[in-house]
Amino acid sequence: MSDRTKEPTTVPVPTGTPVSQGDPAARPPLADKAPAQPLPDLPPRPIGAPTAAAAGGTTTAETAAVRPRGPRRARLRLTRIDPWSVMKTAFLLSIAFAVVTVVSVAMVWQVLGAAGVWDSINSTIQEGIGGEDVSTFEVQDYVGTSRVLGFTMLVAAIDVILITASATLVAFLYNMAAALLGGIEVTLAEDA
Repeated sequence: MSDRTKEPTTVPVPTGTPVSQGDPAARPPLADKAPAQPLPDLPPRPIGAPTAAAAGGTTTAETAAVRPRGPRRARLRLTRIDPWSVMKTAFLLSIAFAVVTVVSVAMVWQVLGAAGVWDSINSTIQEGIGGEDVSTFEVQDYVGTSRVLGFTMLVAAIDVILITASATLVAFLYNMAAALLGGIEVTLAEDA
């Protein structure tokens, strides 16, 4: 075996002075150390400002003063809405609304017919009014499926035109109001 002792290992401490973990005699005396200086209070770094590492160097005061922040927030102002994109989107959504309306009315009419509502209405009218003129009365002649679906399609087509035109008009009115008043302020935040 050799008489060499195990060399002490050093671990850096925040003050920059190495401390030996092996031999206690190899530690520097405390009297030789300069007293610790308190760290200055630095203002928080603005968002987007370069860090000290990006500028070419780091200081212990800057790295110690960096505090964890919450999510970044940005306040934006909605100053203009493109009327053409509003018109296209409103047209597409109104077409979808028209299809849903026609399909739902058709389904409700089929369910009412399968439940026997029309036969019940016919018998109630025949018993209530009576007479030979009412014996051939059929409510489906007045509110039949084809008539109701035709009326529903007409209303859906008118709705498509009205919804598209009104949404485009609202976009134009918003742009004029935003030019005068500045628009709507929106605050956006990052996910934490």
